[in-house]
Order: sequence, then C-alpha cells, then structure tokens
Amino acid sequence: MSQFSSRVYVYDAVRTPKARVRRQGGTLADVPSHELLAQLLTALQERGLPTDAVDDVIVGTSTAFGEQGGNVARAGVLWAGWPDHVGAGVVSRLCCSGLEAIESATAKVASGIADIVAAGGVESMSRVPMLADRPAFTADEELGDRTGYVTIGVSADLLAAQYGLTRTDLDAYAVTSHQRAAAAQPSASMIPVHVDGTTVLASDEGARPGTTLESLAELAPLFGEDPSWDRVATRLPTIERPDGGLHTAATAPQMADGASMAVFGSSAARNVIGREPIAEVVGVAQTAVRSPLLTAGVDASRRALANAGITTGQLDVIEANESFAASALVMTRELELDPSKVNPLGGSLATGHPLGASGGALLVNALDRLSQVDGEYALVTIPAALGLGAAVVVRRLR
Repeated sequence: MSQFSSRVYVYDAVRTPKARVRRQGGTLADVPSHELLAQLLTALQERGLPTDAVDDVIVGTSTAFGEQGGNVARAGVLWAGWPDHVGAGVVSRLCCSGLEAIESATAKVASGIADIVAAGGVESMSRVPMLADRPAFTADEELGDRTGYVTIGVSADLLAAQYGLTRTDLDAYAVTSHQRAAAAQPSASMIPVHVDGTTVLASDEGARPGTTLESLAELAPLFGEDPSWDRVATRLPTIERPDGGLHTAATAPQMADGASMAVFGSSAARNVIGREPIAEVVGVAQTAVRSPLLTAGVDASRRALANAGITTGQLDVIEANESFAASALVMTRELELDPSKVNPLGGSLATGHPLGASGGALLVNALDRLSQVDGEYALVTIPAALGLGAAVVVRRLR
C-alpha cells in the first residue's frame, strides 16, 4: 500500500562514514562538501547508475552558507564529472534537510515529473559550522519571540523534564548507543572517503564501546545556564526548569562531517538502471509544532505510518535520529516501539549527526538492518529546531 498514485522505489543508497569534528581538525576537515558529494555520486555511477538518465539531483544541507552555499549540489555534480545536462539543487530544512531531499525526490517521481532522481545530503560541520550563517531568529529578539526560538539543547532538556526522564535514563541510553555502534557490522553501502588516492576514512568515528554509566555521570550538564531558559519561562511558565540541566556532551549528538545519497525511480526505471529496486517508499510526512519541545518527529512518524497504511507493530527497524537522548526515548515511548528495534546500529550520540546528511545516512542504516534481519518495514525520522519534524517509511523488497 502506498500514499502515492505511482509507486516510488529506492534503487541504491550510499553514504560516507561519519567523521567527528575536532578543534584541531577532524579526519574530513580538509575535504570540502562538494568533494564528499562527488565521491558518492561517483560511487553510484560505479555501482551501475547510468548518469545520463538521471533527471535531477537534490541535496539537503542545514547550513547553506559559504562553501555549502551557491548550490553545492550542482557543484558536486559537475565536480564528479556527471553529464552537463543533469540539474541539481539544494533544500534546507535544518536537521530535516536530508529527509526533505528524499521526500522531494519521491514527490517528483510519484508525480511523473521525473523518472530517476538522486537525493541525499551533505554537511561539513568542520568547514561550515552550525549557525555560521547567523540566522536572524537567533539574533533578532523580536523574531526569536515570535518564532519561540530556544537553543535545541534547551528543547531537549525541556523534553526530558516533560516526560520525567532522569539524568540516569539519558546516560543509560547513550551507553547503549555506543555499544550498538561499536558492534555494527561493516556495510557495503558505506563508501570510504579518499584524498589523492589514499583512503582517509572507511568507518564511522566516535563509538566508544567502553562507555559506562559511571564515566558519563562525571560529565557536567551543558544547557542549565543557557539564556534560552528566560524565553521558556515566559512562554511555558508551568514547566519546571530542570535543576542544573540534564543533557551532557554524551547525551547530545556529536558534530560530524559526512554525506549521503540514494537513487529513487519509477517502476519503469528498472529497465534503464538495469537492476531491481531494493525498497519502496510507502509513506512520507513533514510536520511542525509551535512548542519548543522536540516532538514533531513523533507527529511526522504517526502521519507517515498512516500514509503507508501500517502500524508500529509492523515495523522491523526504526531509525530515529538521536538528536538528543531524550528525543529517541520519547519517540520509543510515544509510539510504543520495541526498544531493540530502535537504532539497532547505534546512533548520533555515538557516531555523530552531520545535520543535512543524516536523513540519507539513517536510510542507509535502515536498509542495511532490514537486510540483516530479513525485515520488511522501516521508519526513518528526525526532529529539528523551530519545531520541525520529518519521517519516511520504506518497504524492503525481498
């Protein structure tokens, strides 16, 4: 069952490993965003994609500024040496940008506007730091009041407080994320990053299997003194401020560099691509909430599942971005999910959250895990700042 009049299929999906951002320069700090994209586009071509048949390339990036401004998608296409006639563009919906690119590609194929679209995301947080574009809602007091903007760490602490999550609950979730990420099997869909012919990164960084509750308990909260609490007190006076704060560096997502890309097409595209699709997109949704709580991902997931015509009990894999520990825990509780199926390969707390690239990276993880467990349905979802949320449901084709 599908919410679309025409079926939309996934023919391939790849991503780079995620590299941690470090003050002294991370592993991918010298690799610009267009190069990360180009290496994935080249990999898709080498895996059999006829690039002259691609109708469009859509790339999500949260911070479309500096090197990631000026249509980094088109720059990546040209840098990869794809045919000149292949158009490309950027979409930006903060952390939901990658899923927005995927949903835009899905809509183009479903409507018949395009037959084959490549879509994903990129974010080099080493080279283009978060908020480098100085968005007005963070600096303009009146706009901040009108939008209800609070820093996303405060949103996460608010969410934890609202749901009665303790510091120990959050830390325990982070321990599990690191353990699962460290135990994850290598993926053929993870494309190593090369510089001058030398492999510089072949697997995700960040996972620490030795992480314990005792070691995390020593970390100080990050957001207890954040100025955003003043706005929270004005707008939500009934919510009690957590004493000292709840989330730490371990229960917040690590900043990361990375890229992701997938190929979407119609049923007829199999004749052009020369292979059978690996999955079908059966439900998508974008939602938003006015509250500063990170709950829009829950709303988007419910809507995407309804559009797909399935229940949570039919899900074999859930890739719920670990925007913070609280967001994944609340997703699990609200949708009554089996915790063992939520982020079974670990998540952003362990390996990082490259903002616009995360949607496609989660899709790769979901497809990998479905194959490992011979599952059928997966949900991919992300909440974002300013009350945004996005979700995609895919059905693996056995």
